[in-house]
Amino acid sequence: MSGSIAAGVAPRAAAPSRRLPRPPWRIVLAGAAWLALAGVTLGLPEADDLPETAALGSGAAALGLALLVLAPAAGRLGTLGARLRHGSPWLAALALALIAWEAVTAKLALLPMPFFPSPQAILEVFLDDWPKLGGSILNSLILLSGGYAIGAATGFVLGVAIGSFRAVGYWAHPVLRLVGPLPATAWLPLAFFVFPSSWSASTFLVALATGFPVTVLTWSGVAGVNKAYFDVARTLGASRGFLILRVAIPAALPHVFVGLFMGLGGSFAVLVVAEMLGVKSGLGWYLQWAQGWAAYANMYAVLIVMALMCSSLITLLFRLRDRLLAWQKGLVQW
Repeated sequence: MSGSIAAGVAPRAAAPSRRLPRPPWRIVLAGAAWLALAGVTLGLPEADDLPETAALGSGAAALGLALLVLAPAAGRLGTLGARLRHGSPWLAALALALIAWEAVTAKLALLPMPFFPSPQAILEVFLDDWPKLGGSILNSLILLSGGYAIGAATGFVLGVAIGSFRAVGYWAHPVLRLVGPLPATAWLPLAFFVFPSSWSASTFLVALATGFPVTVLTWSGVAGVNKAYFDVARTLGASRGFLILRVAIPAALPHVFVGLFMGLGGSFAVLVVAEMLGVKSGLGWYLQWAQGWAAYANMYAVLIVMALMCSSLITLLFRLRDRLLAWQKGLVQW
């Protein structure tokens, strides 16, 4: 009987042991790397007098401690925790690169000065020369946004017109083939002579660098729309304006955004060259000014700003693309 009772009773499953979630070790290692940077910066003697050593070391220590504090709770932080886990290897690599940079410049002076400034010198530029650098960023953004908007709007309208009307394509296509491949910087002497100010000339050059790729890609997108879409719309009584606005343009938007991406990169390059040669304020002007005074720390600082600025603008354009072209979200990565 006892055997039957034993046979009829299912064995009880062992209760799972509760374990505290282990902290993501990648975040812990990243925090340790930033604390190591703080130790190297504050603990080792310097080869020269650098005013911002305490600020750099304190900032690195604060970031390292913040990562160590957030590591155990990363699993409960949602998006922030996921981003920390994903980006922690890069944070650790950045800290190690800064340690090597700090060692060969500020501590051991293995690289010739002032051509290779220390991290403290770059930080000093951001802290002390921020009014001039910030004003240059603002002026560059205003100039870039104006020229880019004009070039993108003109290129979009012209591309739609070429793709939709044969007469426009007949007259515009040869001009595009002749003028479009020329780099916008080749028009610098003529633009600064024709336009009343260097600002308006630079705006024209930025618009020119943006307009050509937007025009060609928009035209290509409109011309490549499936003809069956137009046939179905005509069967339902659609007008010429409806075919352009509600059929051709939406179908061509993926090509339009490719042109916008290409135009943004080209316009930023033209912006820097134009500011270096004519405009009296902006990132290009700041770079030229720093080179003239052999202020290499300022040069490196403005290069960092340029990289961040261009990358941020492209990221914003990708966000806009993903919102407008939701069915293609993730198809093109940045």
